[in-house]
Amino acid sequence: MSRRICATIEARMSSTRLPGKVLLDAAGKPMLERMIERVKRAPSLDGIVIATTNNPGDDPIVELAERLGVGIFRGSEDDVMSRVLGAAQSHEVDVIVELTGDCPVIDPMLIERVIDAYLASGADYCSNVLTRSYPIGMDTQVFGTSILADAFSRTDDPSDREHVSLFIYRHPELYRLHNVLADPRHHSPDLRLTLDTPEDLRMLRAVFDELLPARPDFGLDDVLDLLRRRTDLQELNAHVEHRWV
Repeated sequence: MSRRICATIEARMSSTRLPGKVLLDAAGKPMLERMIERVKRAPSLDGIVIATTNNPGDDPIVELAERLGVGIFRGSEDDVMSRVLGAAQSHEVDVIVELTGDCPVIDPMLIERVIDAYLASGADYCSNVLTRSYPIGMDTQVFGTSILADAFSRTDDPSDREHVSLFIYRHPELYRLHNVLADPRHHSPDLRLTLDTPEDLRMLRAVFDELLPARPDFGLDDVLDLLRRRTDLQELNAHVEHRWV
């Protein structure tokens, strides 16, 4: 039986360190639009659902999703677990590819690799974050909607509810877990390719400006090659402390 595999992208306008970050400009388009363009290139995906909040301030995200023809779901700002579960259930998704809207240069072929590993391993949960090896901003987590529903029924801890899949991967006695490690050429676990601060914004804008004109479908290899040549770009946000779960 075929399974409907969809990416859910968590996105909201409120952000402590960089408000409105998902709609800030990147080479003439909002960051979230750039991300959606990239995610759409993952061959196994049957669709994309933007999981945003009920806050009126997130109306522009809804308008963007509607313009781009991707799914939309609105739910709790703090209970992100329920929001993603609602997004999946309302769009009849069988397999969730969980992404966050602060990853505008995520590589669709990496998304595909994690999906393939999930399908081949028979795991309940597969990701590239259990043991970090890829750059921050390439985070991809794949699990069944039924698994997320099971986890949701087992916890009302605010931390679990805020971080969606935290309960799943912290309970290997309940769920079968599988991790995808980076190839040596991609191993850069301390590199920030995520959008959370003004420094990240400057770096990511520079990446888009440098790579888009010659190769609109650039991948992680292209980003890493650029940053190895242009160490000044990598230094723009090298000092930023990442907020881990």
